[in-house]
Amino acid sequence: MSKLLYLQTSPRGGRSYSSAVADAFVESYREMHPEDGIKKLNVFEMDLPSFDGLAVQAKYTILHGKEHSQEELEAWNEVKAVIEEFKSADKYVMAVPMWNFGIPYRLKQYLDIIVQPGYTFSYIPEEGYKGLVTGKPIFIVYSRGGEYKQGSEYEALDLQKKYIETILRFIGFEKIFSVVVEPTLMGGPDVAIEKRSSAIEEAKSIVKQFQ
Repeated sequence: MSKLLYLQTSPRGGRSYSSAVADAFVESYREMHPEDGIKKLNVFEMDLPSFDGLAVQAKYTILHGKEHSQEELEAWNEVKAVIEEFKSADKYVMAVPMWNFGIPYRLKQYLDIIVQPGYTFSYIPEEGYKGLVTGKPIFIVYSRGGEYKQGSEYEALDLQKKYIETILRFIGFEKIFSVVVEPTLMGGPDVAIEKRSSAIEEAKSIVKQFQ
């Protein structure tokens, strides 16, 4: 039995295009793999620790090979709990809307917590950086109000997909599947509904190869 972690990153609930498509993927996956466990989290509902002050200090204490103070240890244990929850999964699904050409700030906070040396990546001078979350597939749904197609004049403004897939590859992901829902605003509601339906069908087709 595998464990799938489904990470939503929009506060819009049922109105979220990225979540709607990811929901359809997860339901299709559940039908094909009824024995697998599925855990859904939304970064806007999680009690994420602030990565500042003691947490940052605790990180550098580790990097310098020193022992944590009691206060640093308590702060770092909160960070470790989020990392361990993330790494405990065998497969991943993410629903990511575009905010100001990038990603929601709560998703950035989540990534800043889990991307840590010794936990999700390593560094050895002779080898460089090496991702530690390996051999696991991830499916990502990106939604955008506008269109940022490859080769278009707006492609350079896409700091959403580029960043997510760069950071995922950095920590070891190689099996990255994705679907883009665009435009959800600039084409009007009819176009948005059409694009969502098309993305749902594409997402369902990916379930078969999601291993």
